[in-house]
Amino acid sequence: MTVTKVAAIQMLSGISPEKNAETLDSLVREAAARGAHYIQTPEMTGAVQKDRAGLTAVLKSEDCDLIVSAASGLAAELGIYLHIGSTAIATEEDMIANRAFLFSPDGSIVTRYDKIHMFDVDLDNGESWRESAVYRPGEKAVLAHLPFAALGLGICYDVRFPDLFRQQALASADILTAPAAFTRQTGEAHWHALQRARAIENNAYMISAAQGGVHEDGRETYGHSIIVDPWGKVLAEAGGEGPAVVLADVDTDAVKAARGKVPNLKNIRPFRFEEVEARVPVGKSA
Repeated sequence: MTVTKVAAIQMLSGISPEKNAETLDSLVREAAARGAHYIQTPEMTGAVQKDRAGLTAVLKSEDCDLIVSAASGLAAELGIYLHIGSTAIATEEDMIANRAFLFSPDGSIVTRYDKIHMFDVDLDNGESWRESAVYRPGEKAVLAHLPFAALGLGICYDVRFPDLFRQQALASADILTAPAAFTRQTGEAHWHALQRARAIENNAYMISAAQGGVHEDGRETYGHSIIVDPWGKVLAEAGGEGPAVVLADVDTDAVKAARGKVPNLKNIRPFRFEEVEARVPVGKSA
């Protein structure tokens, strides 16, 4: 049995990486003081800024990024695994990477993950987003084998694409993640259903730290940072507004137990796909 205390940090990131780094420092220290050995932050930890010019003005390459350096120092000082859900990183192609980082207790980077699925949507009330116009999509899924569990990385909109998480689960993931900056509109409709579904169908923990509240740039995010167990039970959840820290224990034996009760990962079978068209009998209308 491997039991580890984990934390999901909820933030209300603004347009200043410096201020966001201060909030990050405070909340990570709180989570570590409460016993968390793995701590996850939301998507766009470093800056929530929908104006491209404003975001570009504060962008840095990975080796010069403030959040990256702050997270590395915190992980080493506190002896924790620190998962930056994502932050915007400058690339050489005049695009931006929406990149997650996982730091080890010695401050080194265990792995990186660039968000694969771009949030290009047209919602009700005129709300429209085109991430592909700004961000370069990732092309590689990531599973990190940590001492206490195997951890699959995802970011926000990825949660709507079950195949990503299914491949991680088939490769032995105990914990799946989708740190997010969900809009309030989509969060109210789908957040809890998606988080629980990914946990249940893969018999795995789901940990998703979130942005929550009304941001400086005017957008409104749903919050409700959440930790779900392999049976679909919500173990911990934040509210919808402002910074918060939620914690829970994850137990790899619970993953094994869930996969033993409902072994759907083992029961996957190949199948053929067929399309048929109903024919209307001669002389009769549809």
